[in-house]
Amino acid sequence: MAFQSPMISVPKKTTDEVDWTTPIRHLIAQSYGESPDNYAAECAQLQRCRQDAVRGAGSDMTARDLLYKYFGQLELLELRFPEIKVTFPWHDAFTNKLTTQTSIAFEKASILFQIASTHSSIAASQSRADPEGLKRAFYYFRSCAGMLTYINDNFLHAPSTDLSREVVKFLSGLILAQATEVFYEKCVEEKKGSALVAKVAAQAGTMYTSLGEEVKEFMGKGVFDRNWVILIQIKSKYFSSLAQYHRALADDTASKHGDAIVRLTLAETLAKEAHRLSTSFSPSPTSSPTLPADTGPSLLGLTKTHSALCSERLQTATKENDLIYHALLPSAESLPKVDGLPVATTVPIHEVFGTPEVQKTIGKELFVRLLPLSVHESASVYSEEKAKLVRGEVEAAEETEVRVKSLLESLGVPGSLVRYRAIVGGQVTGDGEVPKEVRKAVEEVQRLEREGGVEGMLQELGRLRERVGGELDILGRDLEIESRECEEGRVKWEHKWTQEPSAGLSKPLRTEVKSHLGALEAAGKSDGQVGALWAEVRADVTVLKGGEVDGLFDSNGVAKNGGEHLLDLDVGTEEQDEQERANIGGFVAEIEERLSRLSKIARERNEILKELKEKV
Repeated sequence: MAFQSPMISVPKKTTDEVDWTTPIRHLIAQSYGESPDNYAAECAQLQRCRQDAVRGAGSDMTARDLLYKYFGQLELLELRFPEIKVTFPWHDAFTNKLTTQTSIAFEKASILFQIASTHSSIAASQSRADPEGLKRAFYYFRSCAGMLTYINDNFLHAPSTDLSREVVKFLSGLILAQATEVFYEKCVEEKKGSALVAKVAAQAGTMYTSLGEEVKEFMGKGVFDRNWVILIQIKSKYFSSLAQYHRALADDTASKHGDAIVRLTLAETLAKEAHRLSTSFSPSPTSSPTLPADTGPSLLGLTKTHSALCSERLQTATKENDLIYHALLPSAESLPKVDGLPVATTVPIHEVFGTPEVQKTIGKELFVRLLPLSVHESASVYSEEKAKLVRGEVEAAEETEVRVKSLLESLGVPGSLVRYRAIVGGQVTGDGEVPKEVRKAVEEVQRLEREGGVEGMLQELGRLRERVGGELDILGRDLEIESRECEEGRVKWEHKWTQEPSAGLSKPLRTEVKSHLGALEAAGKSDGQVGALWAEVRADVTVLKGGEVDGLFDSNGVAKNGGEHLLDLDVGTEEQDEQERANIGGFVAEIEERLSRLSKIARERNEILKELKEKV
């Protein structure tokens, strides 16, 4: 191709010197108990690694490898010294404002931004007339977008403008638009079909148009180079024209000659607009270092050549249609839209750093002698797995113990077993022995009486119900009086009476009063049922309230009024009693045997847990 479309590269951040040595020496002495002097060479290597990566490095493959190495060592260093604090000063790539932080995350985000900038410069500087250069440009634009996407996804609180989500998102979109442009050039170079080329061009045009709207928001803040705006506008027009041009060629091949002429007309109009913008566009390398030096002439040549091609093709198509096809020309608005085809996706960061070449460039961890990272990680994981195993077994044992105890208590086994043993042994003696359940009921009733008693509660409930009913009746009457007075005033004063009818305004209040009256009536019925229930049990509660229940039961816990034994034992002959005690004795023996087994299982479980803890 005679002219190569100029590409924008992401500007680099700048930084000042950083002291890695002092904080690392301090951590080695404090946390590892070794002499920092033994690691002076490693500290010097790390210091030099950063200097090589960020100070004076260009934007070529060598700069890329130096940044790869430093970022890889940063990742390993963060695992080795997660608590390290180093002062990192970085100047914003767009505003040149200095930002200083002590977090390694800030240093990593800044280095990734430098890598993205280097990738964009490598891609922009490729000679795309060469197929290999075209392939490299497409890859490095996509990997640049991948780095920027990773920054946005993993560093959420940007301390500077160049790392903010909005700016990084815009840069990623711009780089992917340029990758799409490179893919378009590849399609043209390989003479792909006009329909496919039109879709790729339409995608590039759509992306540049969207970027043209976004970049205007940043111009007021003085973030981006003003020449970026003009270049994006030119490419928006240029690729929209290319999309219509190639779709016109496809339509002409499909014998849609009318559609082809209209699309060629649109392509010519857009091409002339792009050429008009290019004539006044001549950025200098000093004012726009992120653009190639020949940006102005290249754009002018591209747009001029394409504009001439559109005009020539339009004249030929119009002449052929007039002489041969006589196809009707549809309106431009009625033509189907040229849909874009997304062809450029980001290259994830793990694919870049996961290649053997990059891993070889990064090399081994500088502080591997201090404590092998693999051993540290394996030991940490192993210890955590052992602790997790013990915790799980202890929790399971405790949960089982609690469940067994709760189940036995809910069945009343401990207390009932003592009483049944006494029955079997004939040891239940004493006059007026009151069952435990009755004692508990006496205590509960006496407590309630001290708090006011049921009679007092029922009387207070009645008084409250009467008072609420009276207040609701008064509210109802007041609403009726107010409504009546309003209507009397309306009749008396006729059109001079401007107050709205109160019936409509007070309707919600009437409804609410009626609802409360209904609820009060239902509550009254419920209270009546409670009162009836209370009348049935009042005599029994009175006895419990007095607390004098000792004389109501005989020595065997049987009610003297002829009621049944609280343990549901039939009172019969002495032989029947003996037989019943024998049966109960069998049940007691079986229950004790099972409780003994449970206790033995619990002891064995505790011994096994103790042994497990000792071995782990």
